[in-house]
Amino acid sequence: MLKFGTLGAAKITPPALIDPCQNDERATVAMIAARSKQRAEAFAQAHGIATVLDSYDEIINADQVNAIYNPLPITHHHEWTIKALRAGKHVLCEKSFASNAAEAQEMLTVANETGLVLMDAFHYRYHPIFLKARETVESGVLGKIHSISSTFSVPIVDADDIRMNYGTGGGVTMDIGCYPLSWVRHITGLEPEDVQATAETGPANVDVYLETEMIFPGNIKVKTVGDMRPSAKFKADIIVEGDAGKMIVKNPIAPQAGNAIDLVIDGAVTTETFSRRPTYRYQLDAFIDAVLTGSALFTDAEDAVKQMQLIDRCYLAAGLPLRGLSL
Repeated sequence: MLKFGTLGAAKITPPALIDPCQNDERATVAMIAARSKQRAEAFAQAHGIATVLDSYDEIINADQVNAIYNPLPITHHHEWTIKALRAGKHVLCEKSFASNAAEAQEMLTVANETGLVLMDAFHYRYHPIFLKARETVESGVLGKIHSISSTFSVPIVDADDIRMNYGTGGGVTMDIGCYPLSWVRHITGLEPEDVQATAETGPANVDVYLETEMIFPGNIKVKTVGDMRPSAKFKADIIVEGDAGKMIVKNPIAPQAGNAIDLVIDGAVTTETFSRRPTYRYQLDAFIDAVLTGSALFTDAEDAVKQMQLIDRCYLAAGLPLRGLSL
């Protein structure tokens, strides 16, 4: 059995880890520590976690756990993931994986040195809707792909939201906008040759809107949008167009709330819907399989480095500093 220790009491932890573990006899959340022990105790009581420890160090060094979940602020991913790996623990690390590509590379190096599983928590990648979308592109039914657009927008109205803080790795591209970037990378299996980006900032150096125009191999023109302005409306989709048809992937981020793939071929439209089983359960399946059987991950640490390299390129193209720098 995988016995997780979780770092902090982040809001993402229940849907991303605790709920999936409750439905899987192969994994459990055994321990928690947070900056405030009182907060950790309240979280543990609310979610059935048996043990509360005093510090992150105690969690990662505890013999009773063999895996660590790291949902800390992005600027804490590098330090605590490396410490956990060096303590002999597999790590499921929330996205964005690190503050920048240099940090991600160091995390990959330690994962390789230790031989432990290090997973970038892009849960969407393991759900049947995205597997089918990728399969559709690979099948050739759309013909030669010439353009892709992907958008994820969610309004953030709280000025004190952690995503509005540069010092903790804030910015739409590190949170909401990292998904469209990952979607286009994974649906093509390619990395962009050219990246142009424009951004709108809220607090200094914090992008609240970032739009890219990229060229992928094969002269595929790609546009992505990440938007967390208060005026944003929820939208999550991927549109892939080829010379033989078009595919629209609706809600790959949370298909448990409803989803569909519309395929338009020769003017005929077909619609397919997919499992409402949460993406996070598929992610847990993949993590467990990687630990227990050595199965390959779509979002391993090597892929995480490539993802962070693209995020860095987007920030530089938009004239913004990389995250994790002292300004």
